[in-house]
Amino acid sequence: MPNILISCGEPSGDLYAGALTKELITLDPTVRVCGLGGDHLQESGADLVEHYEGLAATGISEALAVLPRSLEIYRSMVARARADRPDVFVAIDFPEINFRLAAAFRKLGIPVVYYIGPQAWAWRRGRFGKMRRLVDLALVIFPFEEAIYQDAGIPVEFVGHPLVELSEPTEARESFLDSQGLVLTAPTVALLPGSRPNELRAILPELTSAARLIRKQCADVQFIVARAPHLDDELFNSVGALQEVGVPVQIVESRTDDVLAAADVVVTASGTATVQTAIHQRPMVIVYRLSAFTYWLVKTFSHVDNAGMVNLIAGKEIVPELLQERFTANAVAIEVVRFLNDPRAALRTSEMLAQVREQLGAGGVSRRVAERVLAVADSKHA
Repeated sequence: MPNILISCGEPSGDLYAGALTKELITLDPTVRVCGLGGDHLQESGADLVEHYEGLAATGISEALAVLPRSLEIYRSMVARARADRPDVFVAIDFPEINFRLAAAFRKLGIPVVYYIGPQAWAWRRGRFGKMRRLVDLALVIFPFEEAIYQDAGIPVEFVGHPLVELSEPTEARESFLDSQGLVLTAPTVALLPGSRPNELRAILPELTSAARLIRKQCADVQFIVARAPHLDDELFNSVGALQEVGVPVQIVESRTDDVLAAADVVVTASGTATVQTAIHQRPMVIVYRLSAFTYWLVKTFSHVDNAGMVNLIAGKEIVPELLQERFTANAVAIEVVRFLNDPRAALRTSEMLAQVREQLGAGGVSRRVAERVLAVADSKHA
């Protein structure tokens, strides 16, 4: 009876954890899975030790604000591991807490599989040294990562990106738009402002200001805001202000793939959503804003030229990035209107995104990861 402990700290990781748990149970119905996660992990059949709500944040000052919650979760997870002695610990991204958990579990003799490793190749490369000491196997999801991890002396395998198999709309575009009270023939812009509260506070008001400008140039355009779960309503007040002045905009929760499939153009916060948008081959504009101090740190220690993952995979800027001071309502509006008014530019971008999609690997990712995790668990008893 394999005993698996999983840890993820945000919606995307929770989605991957849920898919992984389903495959683990399919491969071995006797498996026991528990850990830190969210609704997807719990609904997949795992025992939720802690919910990640209130944990996710970006930036140094933002991370300090959630430190008490992080310590609470850390103690709870370590106590569970000491009581249950899992056969393997699966860390899914989120190095802020998973590195500390991995170190604690390593001392307990628990093997560590890191699924979706931290992007230490972008900045903070010192993390590779920690991973070399702590991780038995790294399972990476971007094609260029495998060689980087190998050079760092970390056992690694490229398994492909789980979104390739998970990014499927649940409803046809026509019925989805109709259910939201939107017009099938109207140009549709999706706004993806992120999943963390501090991201929404920094990004969404600027996006709604951009929506007003876009509406002035494209009179029939309509908007859909993709809302991540477990966010406070007050974060979406600027969307309500749009609705009050007659701009057709709907907020849709926990249905990002339906939102993307219905969109003609997407404006998305930098992060996992850029890959999800690429899988749907939708022209996009990438935006982001950090605190001034955090951005300075990132720029100082960064080893990459682009922030958007799709541009990193492509090896060049195939979609515009508007970061920090370049992220303004007017700049967003210019890029969105360009895509709306120039079908050839939109098509060229979609074709380049299709090439990115091909590099993300084949389906069956969660099954492959489940097989590797169970093999590590079995090796402990060999």
